[in-house]
Amino acid sequence: MSTPPVTPWGGAGPYAAALRTGRGPLFLRRSDGWLLPLEVERWCARADPVDRAVLDRCEGAVLDVGCGPGRLVAELAARGRTVLGIDVSEAAVDHTVRLGGQALRRSVFEPLPGEGRWGTVLLMDGNVGIGGDPRALLDRVARLLRPGGLLIAETAAVDVDERSEVRVVDGTGMETGAIGPETDGHGVGAGGDGAFPWARLGTPALLRYAGRAGWRPVGQWTTGRRRFAALRSRSPRSASSSAEPANSTALISSQRARKPSADRPVADR
Repeated sequence: MSTPPVTPWGGAGPYAAALRTGRGPLFLRRSDGWLLPLEVERWCARADPVDRAVLDRCEGAVLDVGCGPGRLVAELAARGRTVLGIDVSEAAVDHTVRLGGQALRRSVFEPLPGEGRWGTVLLMDGNVGIGGDPRALLDRVARLLRPGGLLIAETAAVDVDERSEVRVVDGTGMETGAIGPETDGHGVGAGGDGAFPWARLGTPALLRYAGRAGWRPVGQWTTGRRRFAALRSRSPRSASSSAEPANSTALISSQRARKPSADRPVADR
């Protein structure tokens, strides 16, 4: 499987600027001009009651994919849980560390610590759209989890199954990325950090993809305007879904000595 480009979120553009200030506006913009607002203020705050209820469901060691500024990693760490966040954004990783969490600057499609041993993988805040290919992402997550491991995904609030090219843009009318001060006529920077593939999935769409890939749905719920689904990966008959993972410290540390030099490991800070 090829690794999707990581530069759209990882550069010094609108996303990094929003994380530094803790506020938007920030959007994903499709080529037709449609805008999806991104909830920067909520992401940069502490975990809220809805988040905490989701985290109550986590099992074993937790990998937060696309951890953003780290509110979920920090909350789990404060509970004494083994947790690692990964994100392609340097600003996101730095923010996570400042909150007291552990994180690596890495794509989910790159080699990761503890592959095949994580108890829970989180795809929150729309991160089920990473890479723009739901089947490829589900296959990758299955390889990260231990047999019978748990995936908790936050889905779109509407029944949608959409894959498109998008850009991260701000609401200032000026482009803050590397492309230049272009706007799209709607007061939103048109260049963003560069176009990249993304998906939007409602719960029914996620369950369709998951069913074809051998996942077993174990729960779905709605709290306020936010929707979630919980799925279990395939479990061999000889494996127990409640089995404890291998040594939790090793999950995070197992690849420190051989990670690519481009990584910025921060788990030791």
